[in-house]
Amino acid sequence: MHSENIRPEWFTIVNPNAGNGKGKKDWNRIADLLEKKEIPIVSKFTGRKLDAIEFAKDAVIDGFRKIITVGGDGTLNEVINGIFSQQVCPGKDVSVGMIPVGTGNDWGRMFGIPLVYEGAVGVIKKNRLLLHDVGVINYYIGNEQHKRYFINIAGLGFEALVIKKTNRQKDKGRSNQTIYFFNLLTSLMAYKKSNVTMEIDGKQYSTRIFSINVGNGRYCGGGMRQTPEALPDDGLLDVTVIRDIGRIEIIKNLKILYDGTILSHPKVDGYRCNNFKVSSESVLFAEADGESLGHTPIEFSIIPAAVNIVYGTKIIP
Repeated sequence: MHSENIRPEWFTIVNPNAGNGKGKKDWNRIADLLEKKEIPIVSKFTGRKLDAIEFAKDAVIDGFRKIITVGGDGTLNEVINGIFSQQVCPGKDVSVGMIPVGTGNDWGRMFGIPLVYEGAVGVIKKNRLLLHDVGVINYYIGNEQHKRYFINIAGLGFEALVIKKTNRQKDKGRSNQTIYFFNLLTSLMAYKKSNVTMEIDGKQYSTRIFSINVGNGRYCGGGMRQTPEALPDDGLLDVTVIRDIGRIEIIKNLKILYDGTILSHPKVDGYRCNNFKVSSESVLFAEADGESLGHTPIEFSIIPAAVNIVYGTKIIP
């Protein structure tokens, strides 16, 4: 596309349901702040799940190269998937800014994106850019293979089960950190560990696992640090494998899920790789950026320096 056809505005995708309806309730205030900062926008509201994928894809095809997502981590995930489902330009030609209105807002924690709208709009005005890696997950639904891109963290096993329960409640309009934590504890009582075969950059390992997290970013589940040393721009995936650990031990060690010391536990292994495959004896479900997906066998890979993101004050060195 010729440069004269590139649109100067920020295409703004608003999820009205994000943060239990905060997207809709606060949009006029956010729009006023954008106008005050002289940030030109063209806005569109999502109506249902996966709309943001289509909107972002169409926006890039129509000449927009700057996108603001007004929503949570799930909306951001859809926008990233939209950018990577078009062939008009490479992802790194597109910049993505975020005004967080979701419940978890984990991705923005790494980049100092304020939860206060004035601050988030100020970050977009400054337009400081970082080339961010994007993860790819290939998974199955029945016998059919599917692909999804993710910007922050994907998980399988226990984490995916908690998210599946939480998303069911989110679809009914109930969503907050208390519900997530309640689901974490109730899932713990029912969850069965799985035997898996993992292939990490071609090397095979078999083990029994509680959960696996694959991270581009560091935070998930409203502040948990499951991949505490992940870097968003090193061209690698960080993998945290929690092996065969008992329920009581998990409850006793909940603190280490949040304080960044998870890798020091003797039943936790950390890896850094380009490619990671998992197959399991019984079906294991996956999630990416808090969105429930299909099941094993699963393959994770990474696209280095894939998309420009607008970051705030704090950036991981």
